Amino acid sequence: MAILELVNILAGLVLAAGALSAVPTFGKSLEKMGKFLGGFQVIIGIFALVLGILNFAGLQGILAIIAGLVLLAGVLHVIPGIGKSLGNFAKKLGAFQTTIGIIVLIVGILGLLGVL
Repeated sequence: MAILELVNILAGLVLAAGALSAVPTFGKSLEKMGKFLGGFQVIIGIFALVLGILNFAGLQGILAIIAGLVLLAGVLHVIPGIGKSLGNFAKKLGAFQTTIGIIVLIVGILGLLGVL
């Protein structure tokens, strides 16, 4: 499912925006793109979380759920009943934001290329 891979790439760019400048040749452009996409963080997070849940059986789906939770950490508290717990979990995952972003970005690219 190419849409899931594209959402993972977008989520990875947002999550790893601060570290992308270290990529040789086009790192600065990737960093700019990641920072621009940061303005759409909640929308990308919703897509990642929903598509991840719908594709939970695969690696792309699991990584999309994790990325979606991290991207939505600031708004999860509004979900009745489980929002506070999900928000706290997402904030703990946020400590690994850059690492998660790089992994999601790489796996998304590999999935789009058909390697995974």
